[in-house]
Amino acid sequence: MNHVLPERKDASPAYKWHIEDYYASDSNWEETFAALQKKLPEMTAFSGHLADSAGTLLDCLKKNSEFALTLDQLYTYASMRLHEDSANAFYQGMAARGEMLLIQYSATVSFLSPEIISIPEEKLASFRKELSKEFKIYDHYFHSLLRQKEHTLSPAEEQLLAKTSELGGAPQNIFTMLNDADIRFPMITDADGVETELTKGRYVTFLESPDRRVREEAFKALYSVYLDQKNTLAATYSASVKSDVFFAKARKYDSAMEMALSDDNIPLSVYDTLIETVHENLPLLHRYVDIRKKELGVEELHIYDLYVPLVSEADVKISYDEAKNTVTKALHVLGEDYIKALGTGLNSGWIDVYENKGKRGGAYSWGSYGVHPYVLLNHNDTINSMFTLAHEMGHALHSHFTWEKQPYLYSGHKIFVAEVASTCNEALLMEHLLNATEDKKMRKYLINYFLEQFRGTLFRQTMFAEFEKITHAMVEQGEPLTWECMNSIYLDLNKKYYGESIVLDEEIEIEWARIPHFYNAFYVYQYATGYSAAIALSRKILDEGKPAIDAYLDFLSKGDSEYSIDLLKGAGVDLSSAEPVQKALSLFRELLDEFEAL
Repeated sequence: MNHVLPERKDASPAYKWHIEDYYASDSNWEETFAALQKKLPEMTAFSGHLADSAGTLLDCLKKNSEFALTLDQLYTYASMRLHEDSANAFYQGMAARGEMLLIQYSATVSFLSPEIISIPEEKLASFRKELSKEFKIYDHYFHSLLRQKEHTLSPAEEQLLAKTSELGGAPQNIFTMLNDADIRFPMITDADGVETELTKGRYVTFLESPDRRVREEAFKALYSVYLDQKNTLAATYSASVKSDVFFAKARKYDSAMEMALSDDNIPLSVYDTLIETVHENLPLLHRYVDIRKKELGVEELHIYDLYVPLVSEADVKISYDEAKNTVTKALHVLGEDYIKALGTGLNSGWIDVYENKGKRGGAYSWGSYGVHPYVLLNHNDTINSMFTLAHEMGHALHSHFTWEKQPYLYSGHKIFVAEVASTCNEALLMEHLLNATEDKKMRKYLINYFLEQFRGTLFRQTMFAEFEKITHAMVEQGEPLTWECMNSIYLDLNKKYYGESIVLDEEIEIEWARIPHFYNAFYVYQYATGYSAAIALSRKILDEGKPAIDAYLDFLSKGDSEYSIDLLKGAGVDLSSAEPVQKALSLFRELLDEFEAL
């Protein structure tokens, strides 16, 4: 087998995406880029004049959409070209210019929202009445904008806040520099007795090692480094929370949590209901920990034993073509329209399949309105890669159905719903594989894979969300965040979540200090709600058939044209109630039952 990665130019065209669907050549990109750069100043002519007439406001909104779409296509093409081979100097330059144009555009249109918000309400209402047909499409856009009115300050105050936002981002930058650039981890001895440098990337691989000594050594080595930096990391995270609280107060919100959730109009009850429902079901996680202890046959189960697979990977080779067929079969339950679109995506140059020298790692779905979605993979012939294909095609078809039905204005997806379509596909693939396999070891492997997703996404992210809620409330009540108090909060949460059957090594107390998402406050809960919604939807589709499928496809085609919570309600999932999380957790219970029975 050839272990040398091919150069990009030598990769097989059959497995490359058709990037030319954007621009037939780089020179077409150059022409479009130059034309947009020249026209961009036309936007500034509208500044200060949006209240002049209904026509002026409408023209400005239309031109903004037109420019934004062109920019979107330019930026996406340049970035995706660079992702094909990050060492390509020509595309490095192109991507950098795309980035610069994006910054220039943002500065040019920064007057837009504040100025619309400052138009007196009666006047804006009369504009919308005067050109009611043309403005109809902007109803949700205006509602979204005007909802923020009471939290929008005077122009001078807004300018001041804009200038301080860079200071507000400082704790995150400091953490990133410390965590990604300055921190060095010690050497450890791997399973073959070889001295190996511990890195963040290798850490998970070590924790999955069947050799317990390796797991323990990696665990203790990693956290010893964060413990050495505990004062710095506590000061950094504390500054980040204080910054969240400052901006929330400045914008007249009752709390930092309210400000974070208001962006997408998510009721606070969604956050609290998630935590409460998971608390009620913690005995299930405790039971999983018990099963893990039994399966591994250890006297004591430690935190570093949580990641090692209970069933060694079912040694199955799944070629890319087989993966495509299996995913298609699994998603047949979504009906003809979905399968037709999936077939187009799988066979019309949407996907860049295999690794080559310099290609960006991981996987994503991206693309731009007016073209079609694209998917980047680095496919290996494993079960994991097959799930990645199902996941990314979920994202791609979410975009595809949205772009077919919505104007560019509503072509995006908020984070709250973004992972739903992808995870729903994974759940349907899992159901299909479980139904199709009799082999005991394979079933056990699949169920273990599914149980780990629940533990990592639903339970762990909710525990993170609870930590953020506690730390922000403390700062809001004027209490200091020291490393001692955060260690103690974090240890208590681990006790509550994992139960009595696990030994909580003292190193785990400092885990809060290495979670980058904590610098983007009240973000992680959406992984848990999105996962619950996806599981609830996959169950609905399998149990109810056509009505559930129709509602789901309708959800996929709505993009950003309603608030996320309402989009999901339309699909039959109400995240302001406990039901979706409860439903997901009853599936977790069923899986535990079957795992024990096997």
